[in-house]
Amino acid sequence: MLKEKAGVIAGQIWEVLNETEGKTQKQLKKEAKLKADKDLFLGLGWLLREDKIETSEVDGELFVKLK
Repeated sequence: MLKEKAGVIAGQIWEVLNETEGKTQKQLKKEAKLKADKDLFLGLGWLLREDKIETSEVDGELFVKLK
């Protein structure tokens, strides 16, 4: 069940990032309508494992963009 949830959340995050230059952690969480940080990180982990995103730190905040 958790694996299915991770895939769904990863899809939501990918849709938010698609056609953008990237988003901060706060922007992603809000725009993907995720309630908990753990859900955001679950989806990000999936996308990182699939090598679909790049992460960096900008002004002390996590920044994510599609590859």
